[in-house]
Amino acid sequence: MTHPGEQHYPDGITWHAPMPRMTLPALLDASAVKFKDRIALEFRDRAYSYPDLKIKADGAAAAFLRAGLGRNTSIALFLGNTPDHPVSFFGALKAGARIVHLSALDGEIALAHKLSDSGARVLVTSNLATLLPMALKFLDRGLLDRLIVCADTDWGDVGNATLPLPSDPRIVSWQDFAMEAQPPAAWPAIDVGDVAVLQYTGGTTGLPKGAMLSHGNLMAASHQFNLWGQPGRLARGDKGERVMCVLPLFHIYALLVVLLRAVEIGDTVSLHQRFDVEAVMRDIEVKRATVFPGVPTMWIAIANLPDIDSRDLSSLVLAGSGGAPLPVEVASVFQRKTGLSLKSGWGMTETCGAGTSHSANGPDKSGSIGVAMPGIEMDIVSAEDSSKVLGDNETGEIRIKGPNVTRGYWNRPQDSATAFVGEWFLTGDIGYRDADGYYFIVDRKKDMILSGGFNVYPQMIEQAIYTHPAVQEVIVIGIPDPYRGEAAKAFVTLKKDASAFTVDDLRGFLSGKLGKHELPAAVEFVSELPRTPVGKLSRHELRSQQPSVFPSTDQATGGRS
Repeated sequence: MTHPGEQHYPDGITWHAPMPRMTLPALLDASAVKFKDRIALEFRDRAYSYPDLKIKADGAAAAFLRAGLGRNTSIALFLGNTPDHPVSFFGALKAGARIVHLSALDGEIALAHKLSDSGARVLVTSNLATLLPMALKFLDRGLLDRLIVCADTDWGDVGNATLPLPSDPRIVSWQDFAMEAQPPAAWPAIDVGDVAVLQYTGGTTGLPKGAMLSHGNLMAASHQFNLWGQPGRLARGDKGERVMCVLPLFHIYALLVVLLRAVEIGDTVSLHQRFDVEAVMRDIEVKRATVFPGVPTMWIAIANLPDIDSRDLSSLVLAGSGGAPLPVEVASVFQRKTGLSLKSGWGMTETCGAGTSHSANGPDKSGSIGVAMPGIEMDIVSAEDSSKVLGDNETGEIRIKGPNVTRGYWNRPQDSATAFVGEWFLTGDIGYRDADGYYFIVDRKKDMILSGGFNVYPQMIEQAIYTHPAVQEVIVIGIPDPYRGEAAKAFVTLKKDASAFTVDDLRGFLSGKLGKHELPAAVEFVSELPRTPVGKLSRHELRSQQPSVFPSTDQATGGRS
């Protein structure tokens, strides 16, 4: 069969389904007309229609253009889950700019690298006390020319801690920035091949790299997800779903599976600023949310609610897990307690989150990540020779190609060349495909740690730990964690006469230097660290002495980004 797994697709869906060629601003323009009577966003019990979102995004675009921020410029977004994100996102894209997503969970080292690497000299952030101080640091360090600050209370005051803006000509409030901005006589011409988003990922090693995701890539991925769910949606009358967005919008999972997918088909996005299990349950039980994409840590928290057996989850038509491996036991417990099937697929930042998924028409294969989605080709090649294609049930590296796959990394021609064999992107994930076209991941390149759905890079943690005055040498690897899937563990040798310290002491020392999700969960002091024959510190040898950091296929399914 040309496209293994197609026989298990949802009813009426084929691999050759046409993909729309459209820019993201054009998508919002079309949806504002097509879904003019539907709610696009709900936040703090306020509703914003699709025309409302378009008007606000157009105003943002006009303001960016007035400030000279149009084509060939990068605009960084350092925002949480408020309407400020989609307004700035679609506005900057309509002005012709590129988006650089900054994670609110990252530490200063990673964020500063993303700013300098992307060339973004303008940052849009919030006056929240959790965001503004870091943004001001970048301004003080000369990494920014301008800081545009949104007011959290513009969307309703819920008592979040905010900070006043310093008096500085480089700092402007969003209200002043966007005031009376008029649309141009003609909007900038944008092509589907233009880079829309620089989405940073470390792949497997080193500093984060900016995956260049075009308008066409992102539009294709959105459509691939929506094709997959189309039969079920039509069966329910296609009235629009209520989709909970607890996932952070700066992450590719939420950007695609929640925001862009919803805009394409006219769903309502219910924005949550953070994951609070009781707030999520209220959205389901009281507001009758119908779709909830989460990461395994969220499903673990919900499955462990003491009264989950009696909670009303009847409104949910889709419960999905992604971003990290989903332990089969968690899915099993969740289904036993709620009657809902919890499925997960696989995708990467470089594939705009789209890759594989499960269909209700297919067999239930424990540990599988599903079959390749429409328009996506995947196969297995030898880990030693990436030009050698392997057969069914042979283990090797998974590779992928399709309209959703990045064309490479920003300003990294060598990394881009290494990542591809012809048009095929080498994922770095090791797995196999069975005779039914179902894929299974059995391993991955070991340096990257996947903690709670976020990529954590040992080298960056090591660099920060090396600033501790007592540390002689350090290796960081991933260890199993029952809640986050994996966590970082540091193996440390001490300088002469230096004293050991606790993991809490180390986490306190690293706080601010690293994101919370990067802080080590354990530290072990050793007299000597393993080395390669040429004297380099060896993670591989150290890791081989530890329990497996990646669940076997009968323990977990999932994806990464």
